[in-house]
Amino acid sequence: MRPETMPLEPVTLTGRHVRLVPLSRDHRDDLAAAVRDGELWRLWYTSVPEPDGMGAEIDRRLSLQAAGRMLPFTVIDTASGQPVGMTTYMNIDLQGPRVEIGSTWYAARVQRTPLNTEAKRLLLTHAFERLDCLAVEFRTHFLNRQSRRAIERLGAKLDGILRQHMRMPDGSLRDTCVYSITAPEWPAVRAGLDWQLSKPR
Repeated sequence: MRPETMPLEPVTLTGRHVRLVPLSRDHRDDLAAAVRDGELWRLWYTSVPEPDGMGAEIDRRLSLQAAGRMLPFTVIDTASGQPVGMTTYMNIDLQGPRVEIGSTWYAARVQRTPLNTEAKRLLLTHAFERLDCLAVEFRTHFLNRQSRRAIERLGAKLDGILRQHMRMPDGSLRDTCVYSITAPEWPAVRAGLDWQLSKPR
């Protein structure tokens, strides 16, 4: 069904390693604890909320959801049942349709684990196979090498670099790398993600 007739509504996406649930203010304390794992807000090239600012960040994302501009998720580690991060569909274009997967962060203990790969697998599957997206975008700081490698491992291709695209909290100017996966590329990307998830750990 085309998104023009099916609004982008909150949904729960469940896999073996991860469950993505609609973001809620009830998650504030657990997410504040998760962001302390690795002190992620101290990374100058990212925009991750500080523990004391988690409530405000949740309110910001829920406000964007109410305006139809974002669909935010809390990332749950199925092994522990605990929230370990946040992710979203953002820059939503229902006429395309296309979305960006972004504003994502994970507690340090689950980074570079199957949880992240499976979370992207679930989000991409929903975008392409349920929402019928033409393309799914990913954006990151030019200097965030870890994020760029992770996006490229998904199978996304670099569309280009937006020079001096935005101002960071510290006042520096960010060059933004824009990646995407298109609908015709999705079957091959899906096979690659499934292969990654099938490898022994």
